[in-house]
Amino acid sequence: MERKMANRKLIRLSQLKSKLAAENLEEIDWVTFGVIVKKITPQSANNGRTFSIWRLNDLRDLGQYVSLFLFGDVHKEHWKTDQGTV
Repeated sequence: MERKMANRKLIRLSQLKSKLAAENLEEIDWVTFGVIVKKITPQSANNGRTFSIWRLNDLRDLGQYVSLFLFGDVHKEHWKTDQGTV
């Protein structure tokens, strides 16, 4: 893990909103980790394509979460991922 994280900045999901407001994250090599705390049943978009929505949290502040929308090949490959997965 140390090798994978070398020269990268860890930003907790619960800090992401404040970091986006304060820093230009496009200029930083950063990573985050999240747990799937809720999965919405796959939905159909107006164009007929199916997508998934996951709610991610870092388990530090359960009131803060990020909604992740999965479309296309990403949806097809990962929609069955279990809630609770990191």
